[in-house]
Amino acid sequence: MKNFLIILLISVSAISGQVEQSAGKNLNSSAPDFFIDFASYRSSQPEKTRFDVFIRMPYSSVQFIKSGDIYTGGYSIFLTFFDEDKENVVFERIWTEKVGVNEFIQTASSTSFNLSYRSTDLVPDTYILQIMVEDNNSSKSVKFDFPVEVEEYDKPLAMSDFILIEKRIPDEKGERIIPKVSDVITSDEKSLDLFFEIYSSEPATAFLRYTVENIKSGEKATKFEAVTLKAGDNKHNYLFEGMTFGLGKYTMIVELESEENKKVDSKMRSFNALIPGFPTSINDLDKAIEQMVYIASSQDVDSLMEIENYELKLEKFKEYWKKKDPSPNTENNEVLREYYRRVAYANQNFKSYYEGWKTDMGMIYITLGAPSQVDRHPFEYDSKPYEIWDYYDLNRRFIFLDQTGFGDYRLLNPVYGDWYRYRY
Repeated sequence: MKNFLIILLISVSAISGQVEQSAGKNLNSSAPDFFIDFASYRSSQPEKTRFDVFIRMPYSSVQFIKSGDIYTGGYSIFLTFFDEDKENVVFERIWTEKVGVNEFIQTASSTSFNLSYRSTDLVPDTYILQIMVEDNNSSKSVKFDFPVEVEEYDKPLAMSDFILIEKRIPDEKGERIIPKVSDVITSDEKSLDLFFEIYSSEPATAFLRYTVENIKSGEKATKFEAVTLKAGDNKHNYLFEGMTFGLGKYTMIVELESEENKKVDSKMRSFNALIPGFPTSINDLDKAIEQMVYIASSQDVDSLMEIENYELKLEKFKEYWKKKDPSPNTENNEVLREYYRRVAYANQNFKSYYEGWKTDMGMIYITLGAPSQVDRHPFEYDSKPYEIWDYYDLNRRFIFLDQTGFGDYRLLNPVYGDWYRYRY
């Protein structure tokens, strides 16, 4: 069954089944998939705050069309600031980004990207920021709303938001910084590069405390720094080193203290440490290994889980998936990405008493992909709710019955293969 599943992960994934279309969010959508970051700073305009918006668009999320010897793509960005109740538009801006690449393989790259940046001066307040991105070639679009707090910098000593830096590029003005934007670092990074501003009403000495914590393990690392400030705006850079970033979610807190060691301001943000080249949904190594049950043998899963050394466990996990890669010479492992895409979809759409990937629907969906046809019967007069999933190409049918009435659909006919032993 394991080899059969590998074939299905490659071939059945192209089927646009009703399960995926019916749940409100289609994870196979070709709408642009992008990353956003915000930061506020003191403005040169009186009684206002500068609010920066960064948008990182991977080339893999842009629809390219060949034009002569190059491939061209483009997308439009719509920024709209509403008041807190979303009743009035406070400010809006629209612009278009154009992208061109020379090689076809670049059009599918998730590591190459286009970075957009816009700055707006706003009255300090709470806003709803709506961001819509529309691909110009496919006309696909996606829209998100974000509550944002635009801070007022009127204290004698204060600090701006901080951003994480991906790289620094020397230029004629000194250097140009490229922000990370995605709040994602790779698990093999050994440092965090920060930029922020400190505002002081007079020359002073201040102290900074940097704390990074792994949310799951509670592991912390703290650094201290004394800074000499001039009156006005002080641009500040800091390289946080000395902590190993294992797979998982982290928080970073930067605290500003006065010369009297009194905390006067602080900023916090979260970020995820992920495996380079792996899907962003893999943010817990033990959980990702546990979820391999439908593709790996029980011996493979158990042997991975029994490894106590984190670095060795991560290395063996990557080795397992490398063996499944149908195109090892490219950056994309199609089997890995499709498998964990299905896990993520199952978690989002089939959760009941168990996580979605553990349910019977999740089991069948992860194993076979989206069905060709779904026949739903949620309100039958003389029966409990049930669904029928048909896979025409495989000549298979699965019937799920909700015995409890709480969305816990159980498979009535697990007669194919060895699905019985996978059920939770």
